[in-house]
Amino acid sequence: MRIDRTQRPWIIATVLLAVVNTIAYIVYALETPGGPRGGTAMGLAFGIVGYGMMLYAGLLGARKKVPTWRIGRAQTWMRGHLWLGLLSLLLILFHGGFAFRGPLTLVLMVLFFIVIGSGILGAAVQHYVPNLMTSQVPLETIYEEIPHVRAQLREEADQLARSICGSLDGAALEPEAATAVATLVEIEQEDRARFREVYLRKVRPYLANPEAAGGELADARRAGELFQSLRCLLAAPVHSVLNDLENLCDEERQLSRQIHIYHWLHGWLLVHVPLSIALLVLGGVHAVMALRY
Repeated sequence: MRIDRTQRPWIIATVLLAVVNTIAYIVYALETPGGPRGGTAMGLAFGIVGYGMMLYAGLLGARKKVPTWRIGRAQTWMRGHLWLGLLSLLLILFHGGFAFRGPLTLVLMVLFFIVIGSGILGAAVQHYVPNLMTSQVPLETIYEEIPHVRAQLREEADQLARSICGSLDGAALEPEAATAVATLVEIEQEDRARFREVYLRKVRPYLANPEAAGGELADARRAGELFQSLRCLLAAPVHSVLNDLENLCDEERQLSRQIHIYHWLHGWLLVHVPLSIALLVLGGVHAVMALRY
């Protein structure tokens, strides 16, 4: 993974701080009778600084929720969220001397590892997925507009189908299909009926509900074979209409792919954000209990 130049200062600072704190912890652990503990002066220092970094990382979410907060650049907050969040794990481990004493401490550390793991996964996803979106979804659509675009694709597909087979329910030609009469006269009634059956059984259900329909149209190769069979069935003058129908199915596949990629891009937050909040709250409870008792 190529490292962005803007991240290099953060990486260097994080590594230096990690090295300095590791050296300090080794000296502290060797010179402390009974070993390092959270209640010692050095242990408390590690805990306070580590929790402070956790709070900073947690404030990124608050900054996003309150757009009027213009404290610092968004990119700086994001970099600090990532690298200081990682460093806070090391300091908290130093705080407790790598020992998880008590049920609350154990829960906190399990939450901490899950939060850090989901954060690393999210950073990797956000780095690679946009490139994946560009390569696999060249016709990317604004996510909120996808239902509207899908409805337009279905309506356009029905119009194209009517230009080949007339009424989709098999009745006499509708007025709006009158312009297609010149094309229809070149298609045998039996072939027209077979096309209508394929359209209503495969194409229309796929465009109406691609997640449920799936099938061959969800696969580009199998969809190509289906439309090639239709080209062999129907006369050459309607092949351009079949090409347009095939393109609509391709657009739907791209929309479905975009939805799946979008879920990958944002799904990790469903784990990361709630557990981060729980971690900060329980961390505060742990600090109060430790200082009070």
